[in-house]
Amino acid sequence: MIHPLAVVDPAARVAEGVSIGAFSVIGPDVSIESGTRIGPHVVISGHTRIGRDNEILQFASVGEAPQDTSYKGEPTELIVGDRNVIREYVTMHRGTQRGTGRTVVGSDNLIMAYVHIAHDCVIGNHIIFSNAASLAGHVGIGDHAILGGFTLVHQFCRVGVHAFTGMGTALNRDLTPYTLATGNYARAVGINKLGLKRRGFSPECIRALHQVFKLLVRGRNRDAGLEAADALLQEFPHAFPEVAHFVEFVRSSKRGIVRSGRKPSVDG
Repeated sequence: MIHPLAVVDPAARVAEGVSIGAFSVIGPDVSIESGTRIGPHVVISGHTRIGRDNEILQFASVGEAPQDTSYKGEPTELIVGDRNVIREYVTMHRGTQRGTGRTVVGSDNLIMAYVHIAHDCVIGNHIIFSNAASLAGHVGIGDHAILGGFTLVHQFCRVGVHAFTGMGTALNRDLTPYTLATGNYARAVGINKLGLKRRGFSPECIRALHQVFKLLVRGRNRDAGLEAADALLQEFPHAFPEVAHFVEFVRSSKRGIVRSGRKPSVDG
């Protein structure tokens, strides 16, 4: 299962059932679980843990040192879950000591060609990264999000669950859950209705999310919007946990949120 032209350090922990293609290089601090398939010309380095049944295609660079001037060779980590597809020329970097010390990628993600996942990012599950989407350091991406081709995410920003970005979107604020955004810089278009319908969200839930979107994303007064959203939650406390999650995401935002019709500042 390991090609004779692959270079695998004797200290690497490679489980049975792992296949490694020709000219791939596996470093000494790497561990790879059973069922993972690594194509030719892949480099996996640093303190990197890769779970089960992943597919890593040619020319990917996984676990390299972070592109951060504060990094001085500390033993930081990259942790990758199970059943991810990592396509050609993807780059994933380890964390930094100044950050959390680890970059984390969940499971069941499709990571298309030329995607970059920088240091200290936390990536959820069932996410699609279209070609050349790029994350700066310390970014968080929620479950079931879809990032369109050439999407750019500023450092320390978050993308909420079930969010969607169009081609070439540039995010310099947090993108609220269940929301569709597009543009450079991004503007929130509305609730990701089509994606939510495909994933089985009820029409009642989608309407409730649209209502809270109008209050918190289209509304100009954040505090007044939060008060109105809290009143909505008190009226229907257990009806739609998705609405409560939306409100809490906005309340916890440190960078501010992508708004509808707002012209963002260039400096982020």
